[in-house]
Amino acid sequence: MIGVVVPVHNEEACLGACLEALKVAATCDALAGEAVCIVIVLDACSDRSQRIVLAHAMQADARWRLDCIAVEARNVGAARAAGAKLLLERGARWLAFTDADTCVAPDWLRHQLALNADAVCGTIAVDDWSPHADHAGALREHFARTYTDADGHRHIHGANFGVCARAYLRAGGFAPLACSEDVALVAALQASGARIAWSAAPRVTTSARRDAKARGGFGDTLLQVVGAMGVAEVIEGLVASTAPGQAIGA
Repeated sequence: MIGVVVPVHNEEACLGACLEALKVAATCDALAGEAVCIVIVLDACSDRSQRIVLAHAMQADARWRLDCIAVEARNVGAARAAGAKLLLERGARWLAFTDADTCVAPDWLRHQLALNADAVCGTIAVDDWSPHADHAGALREHFARTYTDADGHRHIHGANFGVCARAYLRAGGFAPLACSEDVALVAALQASGARIAWSAAPRVTTSARRDAKARGGFGDTLLQVVGAMGVAEVIEGLVASTAPGQAIGA
């Protein structure tokens, strides 16, 4: 059985699209009928996230199932670990992880498994930069210039990660970290001698939202880049408005 874990904290705005994409990936013909179990970990949710999960669970069939569990950790590492624990108890041989603001490709699971690795670190793509308004174009260009979306990259994203059950247990699983829990697990996997595939084959599309959920995560990193752009613009404006030979602020 293949397991999928999605941590959720008040994600009603994007959870539906995430689940639709996971349903398609879970029923991919290339999986040859192997069952897929998706576990949504509702972490201190106070919105309609649970209702959305239950509505989608009604669509499940013999090929896939969708369950949700509730925790009050307010901690993405603990949430991922809780979902993984349940799936391992059910006999999952492979654990795939993504995020609620992310849509996986139809062949996402197939590509993870086809790499024949102990763990797979995939890349991400963003198709809508509009939440960043006036900075959207510059941010898109910055991402294209600095991000390696190719095999051999060294990016680590909880939104596109997979690991076999044995390697996950040997590495100690996800630590209860509020951010960079994925980085910590990959480091533990490397220390344990796991074979890691750094691949761009498993595809996901994630959001460029401004309401970042985890400090130090992808969304928060984008906000830091935008902040740096804003500072640069202010400095450029001051320089442009300063008379030759006059010090800024004088």
